[in-house]
Amino acid sequence: MKIRRGDSVIVITGADAGDTPRRVLNVVDGGKKITVENVNRVFKHVKRGHPKSPQGGRLEVEMPIDTSNVKFYCEACSAPTRVGYRYTKDGSKERFCKSCSASVGTISPAKAKYQQQ
Repeated sequence: MKIRRGDSVIVITGADAGDTPRRVLNVVDGGKKITVENVNRVFKHVKRGHPKSPQGGRLEVEMPIDTSNVKFYCEACSAPTRVGYRYTKDGSKERFCKSCSASVGTISPAKAKYQQQ
């Protein structure tokens, strides 16, 4: 699962495709689907007495889309790109931008067997 909650992504296919980066709200189904803010919005009809809508009616909610329909947006190079994994010199694992090699964030703490001399 290379895309995580809180990342910026660009939708590349579908009705909501565009150039503006949007935030990932939730990762569903083991990383196969993600929920992106203001993408794939649908109306959900709710009965009276629902906690979010005590009067009932229609709620507009975001539904998950497939991970293959988005690309990670790198803040450093300001472009949609792919994400990879690598080990740093101290042995910790991190995500990085494949086009500019900028670090995106640490995944796991340092391990002695992955330290580089």
